[in-house]
Amino acid sequence: MTATPGFTGDANPYKGGDPYADYRTADFPFTQYANLADRQLGAGVVAANDEFFAQRENLLVPERAEFDPEHFGHKGKIMDGWETRRRRGASAEHPWPAAEDHDWALVRLGAPGVIRGIVVDTAHFRGNYPQAVSIEAASVTGSPAPEELLAGDVKWTTLVPRTPVGGHAANGFCVSVEQRFTHLRVNQHPDGGIARLRVYGDVVPDPEWLAALGTFDVVALENGGRVEDASDLFYSPATNTVQPGRSRKMDDGWETRRRRDQGNDWIRYRLAAQAQIRAIEIDTAYLKGNSAGWASVSVKDGEDGEWTEILPRTRLQPDTNHRFVLPEPAVGTHARVDIFPDGGISRLRLFGSLTGQGAAGLAARHQELGG
Repeated sequence: MTATPGFTGDANPYKGGDPYADYRTADFPFTQYANLADRQLGAGVVAANDEFFAQRENLLVPERAEFDPEHFGHKGKIMDGWETRRRRGASAEHPWPAAEDHDWALVRLGAPGVIRGIVVDTAHFRGNYPQAVSIEAASVTGSPAPEELLAGDVKWTTLVPRTPVGGHAANGFCVSVEQRFTHLRVNQHPDGGIARLRVYGDVVPDPEWLAALGTFDVVALENGGRVEDASDLFYSPATNTVQPGRSRKMDDGWETRRRRDQGNDWIRYRLAAQAQIRAIEIDTAYLKGNSAGWASVSVKDGEDGEWTEILPRTRLQPDTNHRFVLPEPAVGTHARVDIFPDGGISRLRLFGSLTGQGAAGLAARHQELGG
């Protein structure tokens, strides 16, 4: 794996023009995983000790941070991120913050899972970013209140030790802790501002919850399904097709570039576990002049299994949710949707239930990861 690039120190003061022109970023090796801190999955910043200049909720806004040099309020410069006041020492003789002084925010992940990497983005925080950050994680059942998360009996595991960061930069951290987590505690030392937080990893669902549901969408991200690969990611990520809810606009789906050959585009998925699929939905919401013309769906059972077509090539309509009931259940661990010749779909739903083997494997992994 490529070493994660690090950034330290101030960025240059803003001098006009494109505020992202001197932004420091890199290609991180973990961004192919799902963002577990996605608001669309149900993530939230449930508490912070200080948010004097800018609100904690900005951390999880899906769009990149914006900068308006003329935007001031009664408390000062308004920033698109989470920003705390300047810390002070105990006395005139010791005006500097103590070494242990820091600000914190509690983040509930939208989907519990194993974290593979974290990005702490300080975009536009050029001279007011934290000197360092540290990040801890916990696994807590139910829907705990902030007071419960801060109680002494909660075990917090360090994912990112106290590490210097840079201003106006995407600060990325690889994580190698094989454990299922539900919450994060983001610490900035001693104070300052963070624009965005992204938490990349694998969703690990609660097997008891899925068993209680019985029939559910076995490819949905929130239930542990994921995209493994796709032929084309030119306009939008294939992961959009397994996000919760219906698409809200054209780029909230998957769209490929225009093909100029005789091939076709496709996405390959891993299901939550081995499952019996009984019904399929292919949605082309908001894709009107660019929806796929036709689609087919195939499944295979196991990494070395053979692909079996369960929905033959079928005509799709623009901006339409298409539903298909299978004549008999199809068993598999992986699925593939092929679109012809190009274009896009907004969502894929595969409704079914786990097999005995699938349920047992999911429960064993959940226990192994500390769930």
